[in-house]
Amino acid sequence: MKIDKDGIKFISNQEGVRLKAYKDIVGVWTIGIGCTYYPDGTPVKQGDVITPAQCDELFSKVVSTYEKAVTTAIKVSLNQNQFNALVSLAFNIGTVGFGKSTLAEKINAGATLEEIRAAFNLWNKAGGKINSTLVKRRKDEADLYLKPKQ
Repeated sequence: MKIDKDGIKFISNQEGVRLKAYKDIVGVWTIGIGCTYYPDGTPVKQGDVITPAQCDELFSKVVSTYEKAVTTAIKVSLNQNQFNALVSLAFNIGTVGFGKSTLAEKINAGATLEEIRAAFNLWNKAGGKINSTLVKRRKDEADLYLKPKQ
């Protein structure tokens, strides 16, 4: 499965779009739509600047890693909204965190919708502290996951 245009818009809204490198909430250099590295593995560094076209290209290349993480970890069928929500989470927490997450386990085990929502909410910390931005993002991701695809 691949993220669709609604999923890209969702992640863009969550991450924001910045063409000049900045430090994220835990101090990691980031650029574009939440990218911390370039497709060749080079980390983003202070002073990096990209164009809007480079931003789109960077995101499309980097997001494939997170699509693969979701496809690998989740063994049940997903609708497009569910897939988009999980790619957003994986994009934010990393492929290893997603693959080992309680959320992935619960989805594969056929958990209730309440259990799935609670598992999204486990990923609400930055630097070991509950972060209001992440609390909202996890709610938004869970809402998207639970929204039927029309």
